Amino acid sequence: ERSSPPSPAARRGREGRVRRVLRERGRAEGAGPCGGMPGLVVFGRRWAIGSDDFVLPGAFELSLRVLWWIGILVLYAVHKGQFNCPGGGLLHSYLLVLLVLLAAIICALSALVYVSMQGTISNPGPRKSLPKLLYTRLLLYLPEFIWAIVGAVWVSDSSLQCEKTVINAVLGTVIASWVIIIFTIIGVLIVFDPLGGKKTFYLTDGVNRNLESSQSGQLLFNVKNTATRVWEKRIRLMCCCIVQDDDHRVAFTSIAELFRNYFSDTDLVPSDIAAGLILLHQEQDKMESCPKEPEEVLCHSPSSLVTDGLDIELENAAHYMLFAAAAYGWPYYIYTNPFTALCKLNGDCCGSRPTDSDITGSDRHNFHFGSILKITGLQYRDFIHISFHNKIYEIPFFVALDHKKEAIVVAVRGTLSFEDILTDLSADCEDLTLEDVLENGFVHKGITQAANYIYQKLINDGILNQAFTIAPEYKLVIVGHSLGGGTASILAIMLRNSFPTLKCYAFSPPGGLLSKTLADYTKHFIVSVILGKDLVARLSMPNMEDLKRRIVRIVANCNRPKYQILLRGCWYEVFGGDPDNFPTELDGRNQDALTQPLLAEESLMVHRSPSYNALDGESHLHSPPQYPHLYLPGKIIHIVEESSSKRLCSSDIKYTASWSNETVFSSILISPKMITDHMPDVVLNALNSLSQEHGSCISCLSGLVSAVISSSVDG
Repeated sequence: ERSSPPSPAARRGREGRVRRVLRERGRAEGAGPCGGMPGLVVFGRRWAIGSDDFVLPGAFELSLRVLWWIGILVLYAVHKGQFNCPGGGLLHSYLLVLLVLLAAIICALSALVYVSMQGTISNPGPRKSLPKLLYTRLLLYLPEFIWAIVGAVWVSDSSLQCEKTVINAVLGTVIASWVIIIFTIIGVLIVFDPLGGKKTFYLTDGVNRNLESSQSGQLLFNVKNTATRVWEKRIRLMCCCIVQDDDHRVAFTSIAELFRNYFSDTDLVPSDIAAGLILLHQEQDKMESCPKEPEEVLCHSPSSLVTDGLDIELENAAHYMLFAAAAYGWPYYIYTNPFTALCKLNGDCCGSRPTDSDITGSDRHNFHFGSILKITGLQYRDFIHISFHNKIYEIPFFVALDHKKEAIVVAVRGTLSFEDILTDLSADCEDLTLEDVLENGFVHKGITQAANYIYQKLINDGILNQAFTIAPEYKLVIVGHSLGGGTASILAIMLRNSFPTLKCYAFSPPGGLLSKTLADYTKHFIVSVILGKDLVARLSMPNMEDLKRRIVRIVANCNRPKYQILLRGCWYEVFGGDPDNFPTELDGRNQDALTQPLLAEESLMVHRSPSYNALDGESHLHSPPQYPHLYLPGKIIHIVEESSSKRLCSSDIKYTASWSNETVFSSILISPKMITDHMPDVVLNALNSLSQEHGSCISCLSGLVSAVISSSVDG
């Protein structure tokens, strides 16, 4: 017989009991009133620092304090009995009190560092006494501050006639005290969490909250609204140097909600994330070094993929990557030619400039256009239109005639300004509605608006009509790198019906760009080129959620202290070697064996957020995804570094390329090259290397064929 559902009062009472248990558990473990959390709770609020984050900065300050104390002790011992000068009595008292004060600070720091070294990231129980030690250490700042003022007054007294060495030593002591106090204040401001006093509990969207009372609903709304406003203020502060209009305000709010949703169900502090990334990188390297099963090798063999036309596409990609790189203008040219670029631009740019009707936007001293000429090798008369205009959702591009390939090239610039970053981060999904295209689907909102801006310019302003009037037999090719690659892809979809033979080359485009149906539709006319472990090509909201779950799981399962992870991880990243064998499993322990959960919010315990479910080992595959899956456009060429032979002044890197599919990029790979593999100059060098290798192979084959033919004729 089915039992009757509990009354609202009973449900509220049960939730209240759960929260009380969590609060008591948090207090017992020294984690504050918000239930177990890595974020340290002092002065009644949560801070963006963990109780295990005081080891390295504390040890650094401790070493300085010990040296300082020894120096003052030596100074006092050497000049003992020589304080009979005017003001010497005050100096004698000042040094004695300073020695005692430094000794107290050294003791407090030693205890603070020792306690902070205990436990693990997910087990702060052994560090439950750290808040009291921290209160003691902060309390010692008051006499130190007062004594720094006394020392400053004493040093500035013009009536002093004591030995110069003593005065300089006290002056150095005063300066050191003020430097430490100032850096402490800066550190407090950095780790201050504006939401620390309001994060009592937090509920994620799409979770059954079972909140019946209007007070609970209002509290939830207020917490979310406050979090959105905090993120919006941070974004406005970061973009304070740009002119802000209605589009910016809408983008700020949208991006703030995106960040709020992403970080709402975790309580990781920045050092936890750094430790998680280090562990993931080493775990990933260990997996790559393991021998693969025969079935796995067979499944991932390049020969199992379609290789038709790969060499031709690589040669075309190497050619058009020049246009995509040229769209960056003078920053790219100076970056790749740091010693000669300015001289060449100053000498050559002023004499060659298109008419004013062909160029829009600001290009002071003609540096942008001069750089484009240098990179592409074209003449100024080959350019149909150049736009340097840059706002949110409006990015620069140019249209030029490529006589070598007989193509009209539309090159779109990638991310190079705060406005471009806002366009990238406007990652909401929207429908792309096109006439006569059945494969409509979801697309990246910000990039789609940027593509629509260029589409209006090309069609409504007659730019493409002008180009095809000059060269009617040429084909249309759209290219771009990074943000430009994503914009070029969506622009190609928009122009596909009007120009059925167009081709698009997207270099390192964002991963979260097109829905599955649109991605399949674009395989006929778009080629994406991805190098190595490029982060941007794997960047999508589902992949970011997956990365968050992986970080949470690996730091929760590792039983080493955070400072060991960070120190050994830094050594591994800088000097290499074998990955450390950090324990990343619970060694037979169940999750209840952890002293406290990694995810702090009470709602994660009560309402089971997806990230907390990942800790429990529950599959998140059955829960509805919070974000739709978006994919890379078109057919994908994946370039991988095969070998690298570094010499004293140069390095010889060999690459291999193969056709790939979107599932290969369904997870973010942690590597020092995840950023450098995205840089346009690195992509261009890889494509040129493959193109030259292909050209040399063709020469060898033609020579071999000629030798065979001549020998047969002689025979």
